[in-house]
Amino acid sequence: MSEKIQDPIRPTDEDARQLARSLLDTARFGALGVIDPETGGPMVTRVAVGVTADRTPLLLVSTLSAHTGALRAQPACSLMVGEPGAKGDPLTHPRLSLQADARFVPRDATAHAALRESWLRDHPKAKLYIDFADFGFVLLEPRHALLNGGFGKAYRLGPDDLAPPR
Repeated sequence: MSEKIQDPIRPTDEDARQLARSLLDTARFGALGVIDPETGGPMVTRVAVGVTADRTPLLLVSTLSAHTGALRAQPACSLMVGEPGAKGDPLTHPRLSLQADARFVPRDATAHAALRESWLRDHPKAKLYIDFADFGFVLLEPRHALLNGGFGKAYRLGPDDLAPPR
């Protein structure tokens, strides 16, 4: 006799949207998943994370890093944000996993200067290297996201769910 498995995904509500936005707004680091162009296998790296005014995830990357080459070869990627708290089981703390497409921001683009200013507000130590020739910004344009708000609180979100409320 087979058991029917209940779908664990809850209907997305405003509390879930707010939690996802909060995780993005407060993230300073995250786990970036890419496809290694040499092996075709998955690769995960820790990256510094920021967000734009419209809450698009933003990375500052070096052309010397393996994940930058992987994003240039295959822009599809994933990003997980949400740090476990000091106490309790890390798996009960909220986290957000995005599937996105990477878009590199040219250094000569008008947007670059504004992104630089915003980035340094949240990542002041980056002042040491942000202007090195090998560093640049990458926008991660979300396709969809999975929010784990804690035990038994799973949600699917779209790009509109992550954007600032209108």
